[in-house]
Amino acid sequence: MNPMKLKTFFALTLALGGVALAQDAQPELNTGDTAWMLASAALVLLMTPGLALFYGGLTRAQSVLNTMMMSVVSIGLVGVLWMLAGYSIAFGGGGNAFVGSLANVGLNGLADQLTGTIPTYVFAAFQTMFAIIALALISGAVVERMRFGAFVLFGALWTLLIYSPLAHWVWSADGWLFKAGALDFAGGTVIHIAAGISALVAAFVLGPRIGFPRNAHVPHNVPLVLLGAGLLWFGWMGFNAGSALAANQVAGLAFLTTLIAPAAAMLTWLGLESSRGGKPTAVGAATGLVVGLVAITPACAFVSPWAAVIVGVVGAAASYGAVQLKHRMGADDSLDVFACHGVAGIAGALLTGALAWTTAQGKPLGEQLLVQLVGVLASLVWAGVGSFILLKLVSVVMPLRVPASQEVGGIDINAHSEQGYADSETGLGAPVFLGGD
Repeated sequence: MNPMKLKTFFALTLALGGVALAQDAQPELNTGDTAWMLASAALVLLMTPGLALFYGGLTRAQSVLNTMMMSVVSIGLVGVLWMLAGYSIAFGGGGNAFVGSLANVGLNGLADQLTGTIPTYVFAAFQTMFAIIALALISGAVVERMRFGAFVLFGALWTLLIYSPLAHWVWSADGWLFKAGALDFAGGTVIHIAAGISALVAAFVLGPRIGFPRNAHVPHNVPLVLLGAGLLWFGWMGFNAGSALAANQVAGLAFLTTLIAPAAAMLTWLGLESSRGGKPTAVGAATGLVVGLVAITPACAFVSPWAAVIVGVVGAAASYGAVQLKHRMGADDSLDVFACHGVAGIAGALLTGALAWTTAQGKPLGEQLLVQLVGVLASLVWAGVGSFILLKLVSVVMPLRVPASQEVGGIDINAHSEQGYADSETGLGAPVFLGGD
């Protein structure tokens, strides 16, 4: 490996997180890097309200507030839990290959510490935003039928017992997947695959919505979907480029590929819609760009700009195919969380291994692909089995589903004493039926 490639490799290794590496090098605080990371954390925070708009527009009008509240409550819930214990489970110093120590419970011991060239407090805040949106993503599979309280309890357990250990495996210098050389720059495995499979399991456990698939639950507000997708793309620039933990060449590459891959994925999705005898839709454009963002997330700083096009095209094709097979799976994943996040996350993780050579990263091609496959399978098993167990535990404490009358009529009034649209004369709350009795 020539000196330039070696320099790039070590820069990426540091960005993936070795707190230990940063301590060995005795870095100094860099105000430019710190400013960039503060901005990146704010960008990632914006993604969750963006997701709320995206999901809210895709649901029926009479459940829009409940759908959005599942994302909004994730901010408060995970914001507190990550401070109390989540960060320490994921990144606590002195941990083992599977879990961090509890040395940093309550973010104790982080004052005046550095992670790379930024304050560790800033790193902790940045990682908080990741944990928040990971939980919010799952809600898309269970909207319009899961009790709000059950989601909150499941979300608390999932964040501490599923997400935090997985983040340790992949991003902590002590984690076993990190040591094995798994490449996940910004969360394809930790966030999207984990949230995707957890969402699919939740859809199976809860069962389908009343009338599914005979009754159509069509998006009630497509402009909200487009607005949410735009905010997601905007915030995703901090999500991916911020994972460099510095304002440097690595961040620049991640920023550029995060522009290219979603653009390619959007065009691919629209082309697939049109090729099947349909028309290019606004919801399709929004879905395609989100799928492209998911697929490029693990690869964004490990592949070249031209390779990002491949990631976007393949990720969109894989997710589009998964959406078409949705009804055959027997699970009512309401907003296609597994198809769009789980499948695109898997595609992105494997393509990272296949295309990392374009920037001279990682192990030899076959070896890196094997490591990536191990990471994918570990995430699927850990999050899938763990989510099933947690949902069953929650069901012992309280029912998972709302009563049938609330599900049909809409959850907003009963769960929150509010409704999204005050003008009852618009008829926005009426369900749409396709044939049948």
